[in-house]
Amino acid sequence: ISLLCLSLSTDLVPGDVIVIPSNGTVMPCDAVLICGTCIVNESMLTGESVPVTKTDLPNPQWDKKGGDGDEIYSTEEHKRHTLFCGTNVIQTRYYTGEMVKAVVVRTGFSTAKGQLIRSILYPKPTDFKLYRDAYLFLLCLVAVASIVFVYSLEPVKEIIVKSLDIITITVPPALPAAMTAGIIYAQRRLKKVGIFSISPQRINICGQLNLVCFDKTGTLTEDGLDMWGIQRAEDGRFHHSEEKADDKSLVTTKFVSCMATCHSLTKIEGQLSGDPLDLKMFEATGWILVEATEEETAHHDRIELTYVKPPNQLLPPPELSELYELSASYMIGIVRQFSFSSALQRMSVVVRQIGERRMDAYLKGAPEVVASLCKKETVPEDFAEVLEDYTKQGFRVIALAHRRLESKLTFHKVQNINRDQIEKNMDFLGLIIMQNKLKTETPGVLEDLRRANIRTVMVTGDNMLTAISVARDCGMIQPQDRVIIADALPPKDGQAAKITWHYADKPSKLSNKPTKLEVSEQYHFAMSGKSFAVITEHFQDLLQKLVLHGTVFARMAPDQKTQLVETLESVDYFVGMCGDGANDCGALKRAHAGISLSELEASVASPFTSTTPSITCVPNLIREGRAALITSFCVFKFMALYSIIQCLSVALLYSVSSPVIH
Repeated sequence: ISLLCLSLSTDLVPGDVIVIPSNGTVMPCDAVLICGTCIVNESMLTGESVPVTKTDLPNPQWDKKGGDGDEIYSTEEHKRHTLFCGTNVIQTRYYTGEMVKAVVVRTGFSTAKGQLIRSILYPKPTDFKLYRDAYLFLLCLVAVASIVFVYSLEPVKEIIVKSLDIITITVPPALPAAMTAGIIYAQRRLKKVGIFSISPQRINICGQLNLVCFDKTGTLTEDGLDMWGIQRAEDGRFHHSEEKADDKSLVTTKFVSCMATCHSLTKIEGQLSGDPLDLKMFEATGWILVEATEEETAHHDRIELTYVKPPNQLLPPPELSELYELSASYMIGIVRQFSFSSALQRMSVVVRQIGERRMDAYLKGAPEVVASLCKKETVPEDFAEVLEDYTKQGFRVIALAHRRLESKLTFHKVQNINRDQIEKNMDFLGLIIMQNKLKTETPGVLEDLRRANIRTVMVTGDNMLTAISVARDCGMIQPQDRVIIADALPPKDGQAAKITWHYADKPSKLSNKPTKLEVSEQYHFAMSGKSFAVITEHFQDLLQKLVLHGTVFARMAPDQKTQLVETLESVDYFVGMCGDGANDCGALKRAHAGISLSELEASVASPFTSTTPSITCVPNLIREGRAALITSFCVFKFMALYSIIQCLSVALLYSVSSPVIH
């Protein structure tokens, strides 16, 4: 029997098993769940304010040959099972009354939060030419003053006294105070428009910005996705797209049943909570989610007793009594859930309609993955064309599929079955089309920056084609400009690393060399985080050339965002970074001017924080930066000229041995 003991979080080491309290806690370390599920707010790390559901690690798998087929735990691959340090566990759940347990995997600076803190505490210093040149100029003045008196044939005592006199005249003591005058006034004006600074000296640097990197989600676009419509498929053909899924005629269709059941939503204090994408999908159906109480679940062995049912207004009228009675009991129970896996790009559920013996399996995920798991005859012939059309328009597309399970699969067999045995020979149901809307002010701000000859770059963790589409919609890429995607592949099977190039509007046609562009034609490079990593490691000579014309950087990890900022600075850009998540912290700190649109952890690392989550703060900051910079230049010129004139006058009087001096 395992004994519980209280321990300080500072005493935890990797390998310790900890119990997560049922009322939640703030995680003191990185730990992987081995029992139960947790609902976690990860806004500290991701910037997403919507809680996510974390599940325990799946059971060990054995390969057919009898050997140990377990895969090694990886934080990246098993993100859905990992509780990260600093994140807030809101609620825990485990059926049969057992405790929720996790194994400590990383502590201190090795954790996700620790690495974030390290990037904030020890950034590479930024160099500003104005201050460097100002110090050099003052040193030159000191040298000039010294040389003048070395050549004057005076006793040593006289030379020292007079040279000290001249140096104090030459180097104006009021210069630092005078140069901050412009910064102080600019800071006051920024405060009035809701921009606060923890590093006022950076205001001058903002005046020299000639490139601004933007995060996409929550910065250029609204947070989360909205339902645009659905496109059902039957008998291997697509129907016309439909706006709503909560139509009375669709209530009993497999498509709507899949939307209503294939998710990881839960109720926290009566409110639906979970993945924002799942939430939007479920809300679009208009259905109701009913969860069993803790007393009911204590009698079952890890079976999630969650039911979904359509609301009364979607049911047939009471006049059709026979049909009404049938529909009134139309409830679907979720028997087993296979959580979403980023590696597999899909999730599935096994469900049973109340009153029926046989079960159904529903699947949702990336369209290409879902189509590959479906029977060929159920997938429409124009599937690839329809999907590409939606993706180019910037929509996020999710595919659904269904399978009627065999009657021999009982309630308890399903609990121990491998997901691969469920997720095969599916019937393709259709597509859900989600839209990530641009913020209303985004196109106007980017147009202002373009007219001011300030280059704009998108750095996002989102899909490549979606990012390119958003870049076109907001004016970052002009309609007539071409986009070239750089796909870099790492060395494999003795072959060297290579880069393939293709146009974004013709993604299927690959070539090792891009077609020659017209001289007048504008072009932009786009690449993913994986390609960026390969190019950084194997094509150093190409990297700087690519970033000179790179506009879209998709699927970028937090450390890659920082690397990109450093690379842009190495080609003499003054870089601004605008983001809202803690995953932008490293880049916000490393850039010449980091602007956080969130008052969470990102604002700790960022020199500037905007109280309004809008990119209108960027032109305001650059405008005030230029005003402060011009003031600093003018003050410096005035003080320097004043000192030089005074120095020369005094030196002249000394040299002619004027009676005024004696």
